[in-house]
Amino acid sequence: MSEQPTITLATEDHGPVTLPEPSWCAGHADHRPDTARVDIAHCGPAVDCTFLGIEVFTAELVQSPYSASTIPELGGPTPGVSVWPLGRTLNPVQLYGLAAALDSYADQLRTLADQLTTILGGEGQ
Repeated sequence: MSEQPTITLATEDHGPVTLPEPSWCAGHADHRPDTARVDIAHCGPAVDCTFLGIEVFTAELVQSPYSASTIPELGGPTPGVSVWPLGRTLNPVQLYGLAAALDSYADQLRTLADQLTTILGGEGQ
Protein backbone atom coordinates (compact mmCIF):
# COMPACT_ATOMS: atom_id res chain seq x y z
CA MET A 1 0.00 0.00 0.00
CA SER A 2 1.52 3.29 -1.07
CA GLU A 3 1.29 6.41 1.03
CA GLN A 4 -0.31 9.58 -0.28
CA PRO A 5 2.31 12.17 -1.23
CA THR A 6 2.68 15.17 1.02
CA ILE A 7 3.73 18.77 0.55
CA THR A 8 5.20 21.20 3.06
CA LEU A 9 4.10 24.83 2.76
CA ALA A 10 5.33 27.80 4.76
CA THR A 11 2.67 29.74 6.66
CA GLU A 12 2.85 32.98 8.60
CA ASP A 13 0.99 31.63 11.62
CA HIS A 14 2.01 27.95 11.90
CA GLY A 15 5.42 27.86 10.20
CA PRO A 16 5.98 24.93 7.82
CA VAL A 17 2.82 22.84 7.45
CA THR A 18 3.02 19.35 5.95
CA LEU A 19 -0.22 18.02 4.52
CA PRO A 20 -1.41 15.32 2.11
CA GLU A 21 -1.33 16.37 -1.57
CA PRO A 22 -4.36 15.08 -3.53
CA SER A 23 -3.52 13.48 -6.88
CA TRP A 24 -5.70 16.05 -8.69
CA CYS A 25 -3.90 19.08 -7.21
CA ALA A 26 -2.05 21.15 -9.82
CA GLY A 27 0.61 22.19 -7.30
CA HIS A 28 1.34 25.27 -5.25
CA ALA A 29 3.60 27.38 -7.47
CA ASP A 30 1.73 30.53 -6.42
CA HIS A 31 1.84 29.78 -2.67
CA ARG A 32 3.17 32.68 -0.61
CA PRO A 33 4.91 32.17 2.76
CA ASP A 34 2.78 34.94 4.29
CA THR A 35 -0.34 32.78 3.79
CA ALA A 36 -2.25 31.76 6.91
CA ARG A 37 -2.71 28.02 7.40
CA VAL A 38 -6.49 28.42 7.16
CA ASP A 39 -6.01 29.84 3.63
CA ILE A 40 -4.05 26.89 2.22
CA ALA A 41 -5.94 25.49 -0.77
CA HIS A 42 -5.47 22.63 -3.19
CA CYS A 43 -6.63 23.51 -6.72
CA GLY A 44 -6.89 21.29 -9.78
CA PRO A 45 -6.31 22.43 -13.35
CA ALA A 46 -8.81 25.05 -14.48
CA VAL A 47 -11.49 24.12 -17.00
CA ASP A 48 -12.23 27.30 -18.96
CA CYS A 49 -15.08 28.26 -21.27
CA THR A 50 -13.64 31.01 -23.45
CA PHE A 51 -15.42 32.74 -26.33
CA LEU A 52 -13.99 35.52 -28.49
CA GLY A 53 -10.99 35.61 -26.19
CA ILE A 54 -13.15 36.29 -23.12
CA GLU A 55 -13.28 33.88 -20.22
CA VAL A 56 -16.99 33.22 -19.69
CA PHE A 57 -16.69 30.50 -17.04
CA THR A 58 -13.90 28.72 -15.26
CA ALA A 59 -14.15 25.79 -12.88
CA GLU A 60 -11.65 23.76 -10.91
CA LEU A 61 -11.51 21.17 -8.17
CA VAL A 62 -10.67 22.81 -4.84
CA GLN A 63 -10.14 21.87 -1.23
CA SER A 64 -9.14 24.02 1.73
CA PRO A 65 -8.10 21.41 4.31
CA TYR A 66 -7.82 23.85 7.24
CA SER A 67 -10.84 26.00 6.41
CA ALA A 68 -13.16 26.75 9.29
CA SER A 69 -16.01 27.67 6.93
CA THR A 70 -19.33 26.06 7.77
CA ILE A 71 -20.80 27.21 4.45
CA PRO A 72 -19.93 24.57 1.81
CA GLU A 73 -20.55 27.00 -1.07
CA LEU A 74 -17.60 29.08 0.19
CA GLY A 75 -15.21 26.12 0.10
CA GLY A 76 -13.88 24.01 2.91
CA PRO A 77 -12.19 20.79 3.91
CA THR A 78 -14.45 18.71 1.65
CA PRO A 79 -13.40 18.86 -2.01
CA GLY A 80 -15.74 20.71 -4.35
CA VAL A 81 -15.66 22.52 -7.68
CA SER A 82 -15.15 26.27 -7.57
CA VAL A 83 -17.01 28.05 -10.36
CA TRP A 84 -16.35 31.61 -11.48
CA PRO A 85 -18.17 33.99 -11.96
CA LEU A 86 -20.64 32.31 -9.61
CA GLY A 87 -18.17 32.65 -6.76
CA ARG A 88 -19.38 29.38 -5.28
CA THR A 89 -17.94 25.95 -4.60
CA LEU A 90 -20.39 23.31 -5.81
CA ASN A 91 -20.97 19.71 -4.82
CA PRO A 92 -21.70 17.05 -7.47
CA VAL A 93 -25.50 17.57 -7.43
CA GLN A 94 -25.11 21.34 -7.80
CA LEU A 95 -22.52 20.91 -10.55
CA TYR A 96 -24.86 18.62 -12.53
CA GLY A 97 -27.58 21.23 -12.01
CA LEU A 98 -25.32 23.95 -13.41
CA ALA A 99 -24.48 21.76 -16.41
CA ALA A 100 -28.21 21.22 -17.05
CA ALA A 101 -28.88 24.96 -16.79
CA LEU A 102 -26.05 25.65 -19.27
CA ASP A 103 -27.48 23.02 -21.66
CA SER A 104 -30.85 24.76 -21.48
CA TYR A 105 -29.22 28.15 -22.00
CA ALA A 106 -27.34 26.83 -25.04
CA ASP A 107 -30.68 25.74 -26.51
CA GLN A 108 -32.06 29.25 -25.93
CA LEU A 109 -29.02 30.76 -27.67
CA ARG A 110 -29.57 28.44 -30.66
CA THR A 111 -33.20 29.58 -30.81
CA LEU A 112 -32.06 33.21 -30.82
CA ALA A 113 -29.53 32.41 -33.56
CA ASP A 114 -32.32 30.81 -35.63
CA GLN A 115 -34.54 33.88 -35.11
CA LEU A 116 -31.71 36.23 -36.07
CA THR A 117 -30.96 34.18 -39.17
CA THR A 118 -34.62 34.49 -40.20
CA ILE A 119 -34.64 38.25 -39.51
CA LEU A 120 -31.50 38.68 -41.60
CA GLY A 121 -33.06 36.69 -44.44
CA GLY A 122 -30.77 33.68 -44.15
CA GLU A 123 -27.56 35.71 -44.00
CA GLY A 124 -24.86 34.61 -41.63
CA GLN A 125 -25.35 30.84 -41.93
